[in-house]
Amino acid sequence: MSQPKISEIEVLPPFPEAGLRIYPSDRTAIAVPLKLSLVVPTYNERRNLRQLVERLIQLLDRLIPDDYELIVVDDDSRDRTWELADRLAETYPQLRSIRRCHERGLSTAVIRGWQAARGEILAVIDADLQHPPEVLVNLWAEIDRGADLAVASRHVEGGGVSDWSLTRRFLSRGAQLIGLVLLPGVVGRVSDPMSGFFMVRRDAIAGKPLDPVGYKILIEVLGRGDIRWIGEVGYVFQERNEGESKVTAKQYLEYLQHLLRLRVDLFPLARFLRFGVVGSSGVFVDLAVFYLLRDGLGWGLTRSAVLSAEVAIFNNFLWNDLWTFADLSGRQRGWRKRFKRFLKFNAVCLAGLMLNVAIVNLLFNLLGVNEYIAKLTAIALVTFWNFWINLKLNWRVTDVR
Repeated sequence: MSQPKISEIEVLPPFPEAGLRIYPSDRTAIAVPLKLSLVVPTYNERRNLRQLVERLIQLLDRLIPDDYELIVVDDDSRDRTWELADRLAETYPQLRSIRRCHERGLSTAVIRGWQAARGEILAVIDADLQHPPEVLVNLWAEIDRGADLAVASRHVEGGGVSDWSLTRRFLSRGAQLIGLVLLPGVVGRVSDPMSGFFMVRRDAIAGKPLDPVGYKILIEVLGRGDIRWIGEVGYVFQERNEGESKVTAKQYLEYLQHLLRLRVDLFPLARFLRFGVVGSSGVFVDLAVFYLLRDGLGWGLTRSAVLSAEVAIFNNFLWNDLWTFADLSGRQRGWRKRFKRFLKFNAVCLAGLMLNVAIVNLLFNLLGVNEYIAKLTAIALVTFWNFWINLKLNWRVTDVR
């Protein structure tokens, strides 16, 4: 039996060293760029594909005629979805088909499609018709207004789900809550971070080292892209008419793995190390001032300890303001703003001291941990606490012209 025709197999970017990186259009082999490239990742979606393609082409021909392309990226479906995509491409010149034989996963399928795309705007829509194609008009309107990212959301006005069970609603909201805990600065930027229906400007993600896991490609775009303006439009998530749902326990585990990977990758390690160096200098300042006051001037124990600690806090604040968080403090100049940061820094340090005492007592008195190990553990946890709270509360830019 002869091997069936394959339009494109294991498509790779123009530069193999790119991995999952998307380059700007001027660094690719794009001769004539288009406005929009819409990727449709598929796996066993043969029964839905024809209807979806016909609806998309009818809609986009009215919206941006002759200035778009559809790219079906199929993961070697058992139902031969790729074969139908090839046949449809013969009828619709706007359609391209890619069959992947040695790579799996929705997120990487989307990125491979974007790597082969000619569009200045990159988009994705599910193939199962649960994303109403007509919502593309509203997404395009947000992009046309200047948004870097336009997201179709179930959780804004006009959005919702058609017929979800209580369990499915709970799991969806629970997954979002986990995301907010692990990645508040990423997941919290949109009302529906689980959405797989959106448009993004190529320039916003070009050159970024994308490394997704599982199905939630939007979180990767939010976490690694240069996204400034986000527009959201409501849509009602439709029930599947044909085929089977691909939501399994494995997808939830991959989602958690993706969050943890992004959390590690996005952690500001260099800034944290600078914060640790400054904190170490504060220990020496504290001890030196304490010795001077206690032994040199003969002050009382409590007064010497309190004053030396405050001098160390002032030392730490000054170096953190001038070095650790210099890029952030430089955007909020003036002695009043600096004094406010100093007061907040004092408050965070006081809270950290109370947390330190609580952790030592918990580990030593309740769990029986060695007192020195308990103290070292508390120092490590409180150092992270002080750094993270100061980064997110104290040095965040909130008042910029």
